[in-house]
Amino acid sequence: MFNKNFGDKKIKLAAFYSLGVIVVVLILNYLILSMRTEQITYNKFLDLLSQKKISEVQVTQDKITIIPKDNSGIGKKILYTGRIDDLDLKNELKASGADITAPSGNDDPLINLLLSYVIPIALLLVIGRFLFGRIDKKLGSGVMSFGKNNAKLYAESETGVTFEDVAGQDEAKESLIEIVDFLHNQDKYIKIGAKLPKGALLVGPPGTGKTLLAKAVAGEAKVPFFSMSGSNFVEMFVGMGASRVRDLFQQAQEKAPCIVFIDEIDAIGKSRDTGGIGGGNDEREQTLNQLLSEMDGFDSSLGVVILAATNRPEVLDKALLRPGRFDRRVIVDRPDLKGRESILKVHSKGVKLASDVKLEEIAKATSGAVGADLANMINEAALLAVKSGRDEIIQADLEEAVEVVIAGKEKKDRILSDKEKRSVAFHEVGHALTAALLKHSDPVHKITIVPRTMGALGYTMQLPEEEKYLVTKEEMMDEITVLLAGRSAEEVQFNSVSTGASNDIERATKTARNMITIYGMTEKFDMMALESVENRYLDGRPVQNCSAETATLIDSEALSIIKTAHEKAKKILSDNKELLRKVAEILIEKETLMGDEFMEIVKESSAWKEKTEA
Repeated sequence: MFNKNFGDKKIKLAAFYSLGVIVVVLILNYLILSMRTEQITYNKFLDLLSQKKISEVQVTQDKITIIPKDNSGIGKKILYTGRIDDLDLKNELKASGADITAPSGNDDPLINLLLSYVIPIALLLVIGRFLFGRIDKKLGSGVMSFGKNNAKLYAESETGVTFEDVAGQDEAKESLIEIVDFLHNQDKYIKIGAKLPKGALLVGPPGTGKTLLAKAVAGEAKVPFFSMSGSNFVEMFVGMGASRVRDLFQQAQEKAPCIVFIDEIDAIGKSRDTGGIGGGNDEREQTLNQLLSEMDGFDSSLGVVILAATNRPEVLDKALLRPGRFDRRVIVDRPDLKGRESILKVHSKGVKLASDVKLEEIAKATSGAVGADLANMINEAALLAVKSGRDEIIQADLEEAVEVVIAGKEKKDRILSDKEKRSVAFHEVGHALTAALLKHSDPVHKITIVPRTMGALGYTMQLPEEEKYLVTKEEMMDEITVLLAGRSAEEVQFNSVSTGASNDIERATKTARNMITIYGMTEKFDMMALESVENRYLDGRPVQNCSAETATLIDSEALSIIKTAHEKAKKILSDNKELLRKVAEILIEKETLMGDEFMEIVKESSAWKEKTEA
């Protein structure tokens, strides 16, 4: 299926394999026979005969085969010697007591050939084929298909994906539409002297739709589509990676125009200067070198386009990224509000939605979610609807699905004591009340003290009123204050603290450190970059770019920010202690408060009036 020579290659491989088995069998047969048989002189044969050390003698026209007795001292070997016309031989054989046999008349040489060679060789071929097949399945990826690539080939109409199936990535689609147009209408580009980009690198976080975009390009262009993972090139045999690269490009040129897609290209495309001294990475580097050579070698006018995807562009070799190989870098980032709504509409096409469902509300509630997350939420909502006995998805199903993905399912078997329930309620109301009374904080959408399977005993959900691309220093300080307000509420109400604030403390500390080291929001360090983030598409950890002494000062500055926010949260809640208690008691009774209900209570307070008048 991959190319027209595939059948010939398979026959040649089978022929070489069979020939190898035959040669091995013949050599083994010769070695075994040479170990079990020994040629002796006729005189020695007569001596053994006279000493009565022979058990059996078989006489043929040109050879005498001798089987010694067990106690002869010769061992298990079969002896043979040439036949000589000897008139006394018959009498000597009788005198020695040895059994005399002769080959039967029906000793067919063809049958001997079949029994000695053909049948054993055939059995070996069958057993070998079976064993290699088992090894191939266990190791995966067609490991016994040595230098052959195992790319999936989709015919012109088999990808089943077009740009209509890809939502929320308008800029990425725009970058790839030109490639599709070139594959459809090459003449107008060739006429002006333009060349088809040899390759495009799709870069972005996991789940944003890089593979889907590549399939959509092939689907729109209606050309064959080769799909292969970077990890499939390098396996257990040295040299196989380079061989598979050659085979892939040969097949692609035979199928041109076509698209070759290499997913997770960082598996073979890592920078060569990161490898250790020695041969540890020689196989990967050899594969990369072959890929670079092939991308330089093929003619772009044939219409072969190389697409690759990665979420670690910073580790790729510079030679791979230069123009002439991957001419374009297409960013496939997390979708914005409009993009998320479009993605939800695409994934909801195959499910039944109630007429009053508002997907824009779900899009607002899922800031930072990628396409895969949103598809999962739609599916979770469908499962919830079925579980509830409905034949369509309602808004509540979608909202619950968002919470399931974020915090897990409701843990109904986790029953809190009254004391713990009060503690969790005051903790969550502390978050919500502080958020409501601060100027630069997002509105509260929901407060709940129903435990979730991901460990949360309760949570407060805030949703921004609009999509944000920049965050101010004041907003970050208010965010830290809201995070620390849960612990502060426990201090104000119970004059003690619990372990429930661990995640809040972690997030507040991270935000405070980012203000200092990445965003330059403190006077002490001004706009000095003290940390850099590696693998930013994989949410990698920051790496410090400062001395140990400076790191100590960073810790001190972060502590100062945390303390300031903590004191601010405590003051807000102390000044509004009655309101804190009132909302907490309602939450204990209802277990869940929606944002509208919560704000109705808050707006009746004097604190809200002071905020609106300020």
